[in-house]
Amino acid sequence: MELGVYSFGDVQRKNGKLGPTSQAITNLLEAIQLADKVGLDYFGVGEHHTEYFPASSPATILAAAAATTKQITLSSAVSVLSTDDPVRIYQQFSTANIISGGRVEVIAGRGSSTESFPLFGYDLKDYDGLYAEKLDLLLKINKLDKNERITWEGLHRAPLQDAIVVPQSESPLPIWLATGGNPESSIRAAALGLPIAYAVIGGRISRFAPLVDLYHAAGKQYGTPAEKQRIAIASPGYIAADAQDAKDTFWKAWGWTMAELGKVRGFAAPDRAHFDAESNRDGALFAGSPEEIADRIIELHKRIGHARHFFQMDVGQLPHDKFLQSIELLGTQVAPRVKKALKK
Repeated sequence: MELGVYSFGDVQRKNGKLGPTSQAITNLLEAIQLADKVGLDYFGVGEHHTEYFPASSPATILAAAAATTKQITLSSAVSVLSTDDPVRIYQQFSTANIISGGRVEVIAGRGSSTESFPLFGYDLKDYDGLYAEKLDLLLKINKLDKNERITWEGLHRAPLQDAIVVPQSESPLPIWLATGGNPESSIRAAALGLPIAYAVIGGRISRFAPLVDLYHAAGKQYGTPAEKQRIAIASPGYIAADAQDAKDTFWKAWGWTMAELGKVRGFAAPDRAHFDAESNRDGALFAGSPEEIADRIIELHKRIGHARHFFQMDVGQLPHDKFLQSIELLGTQVAPRVKKALKK
């Protein structure tokens, strides 16, 4: 079981106003360095383009982190493949991978947040077609032998004719497929032989068990080797020494974030009772003490056999020092408990 963190680069609020996005990136690098220091397995940076989530260039951040960390796996979480160019994604992440000594991955998603579509001039009506075509190209580039050239043609991107894509990693980049729960995504990942990352941001986490079953069943149907079928769970989470303190602190941050998202996406802001229901046992929110969070990860692993669980902690202007404390508790208290239990 690999444990870790993911972030969109949360902007802190000062005197009632959002602070500088530059500080959010600086804070993010500090968090990644701490995660490496306390022995966490993974840190993901998710592409967003908003004033409160400014990590718009994950590969740049990961390349900087690659040069200042030693052992942690670094990844996008996610790269919005639909509105980026697969050639550039490969080049940027391959460069970061070389800098890291082979610790960089890509999680490719379609983007639940769609601000990148108008920003880069794409039409939402092409949402599915863009993703399928660009994923195909990214996978083909990633499988090229050294010095091999690529010829490719699609509908949404200029064709490639005998093109060379550099630099190339010593070995192919690990590429995961991201989904928020679309059944077709589980089938697609299985058919392509890709590991899958489920973003569980609300509701009951057990509702993803049938999707995991579908992923495995599709893998058998497509003849995908079992060792290629890895499962990751990404969920909101926050850890404090005291369980109630963790829930009270995270409610303020998570509640604010959901209220802001609700204004954009047209849903009602959840109340505290909703939060409390989802931050216990089968809920999607992992806010609690180290013992509680470890027990919940272990229980979920028994249900779905996931290989990685990573948490978004810094949402809604969670104070940066509390973000760092939560990372430290995940690495020094939660991870040892989980790994000891799962070795039995």
